Amino acid sequence: MRFPLALGALLLAACDLSSAAAPVSEAAGSSTGRPVKEALGPVFPAPDRPVADIVSAAWSDEESRDNDGEAERVFRLLDVRPGLQVADIGAGSGYYTSRLAAAVGPGGKVYANDIIPDYLTRLRRRMASEAQTNVQFILGDAGNANLPPASVDLALMVHMYHEISDPFGLLWHLHEDLRPGGRVAIIDANRPTARHGTPPALLKCELEAAGFRQMSLSNLANGSYLAVFAPTTRPEPSKIRPCPAS
Repeated sequence: MRFPLALGALLLAACDLSSAAAPVSEAAGSSTGRPVKEALGPVFPAPDRPVADIVSAAWSDEESRDNDGEAERVFRLLDVRPGLQVADIGAGSGYYTSRLAAAVGPGGKVYANDIIPDYLTRLRRRMASEAQTNVQFILGDAGNANLPPASVDLALMVHMYHEISDPFGLLWHLHEDLRPGGRVAIIDANRPTARHGTPPALLKCELEAAGFRQMSLSNLANGSYLAVFAPTTRPEPSKIRPCPAS
């Protein structure tokens, strides 16, 4: 789902072929802490931990997740309601996009974001088949979700944070994308990033380094958790320091 190292390199190569291409981060090593190089724009440090590979467009089958009441509990904790504008970052197969579109209603909006074009193509077909008309599809890159400025009340990332090769760049740009009072919500498993999870203490440290404070932490089913953050002061990119994994 969602932010493959290889794809970042391919997109960077595309930048060399066309001056009109958007700047894309070049993936750095998994645990070096050295800066991530960009064609243009700010330079952010690489995370000081492994970055997991993308293995699927979905974390688990939707029936099992619904049987566990996952989306219902998450929406209650996040107070998802009609009229909100929500970004599903790393939307994958669309489990949350579909349910968010219904929850925010015609007066709200869902930005379905992913870095893999094929995922968005399939998700667009799914939303058409479900007659969901309040979804906008956005192709992001490893360091920027490419959302419209001041567009979202809630940015949601589900079981994909550990796959982001440029998390500090992505989080730094989210400051621009949130509306006043906007929040960032991250669902992940409580295990090392190399095993497709993020320990809550590590997540809190990385979000704080990017200018966010933790508002709440709630346990979910199957060893997962929901962490909610609010923006504070956006740091200068050069001042961001990676957090050790242990």
